[in-house]
Amino acid sequence: MGLRKLAAKVDDYNVRLESGKAQKIKPHHVEKVLGKLRSKSSALEAEISQATSPDKKARLESKLQIARAHIERAEWLLRELV
Repeated sequence: MGLRKLAAKVDDYNVRLESGKAQKIKPHHVEKVLGKLRSKSSALEAEISQATSPDKKARLESKLQIARAHIERAEWLLRELV
């Protein structure tokens, strides 16, 4: 998901927030999720270093890329909230 699509989702969220269908996202909510994502990323890196099978290593690296993308999005959202 690119930043344009993410920005569109944030705009949609703002519309839902104004209509009372969503609660306000607070920075500490995003920070909590970031902490979980960072620990998952660290765990995946450790698991990759111990993986012996090339298939397993490739699968774990794919998961790590996804986790890093989520971290990038969460950091962007945190900057937007502050």
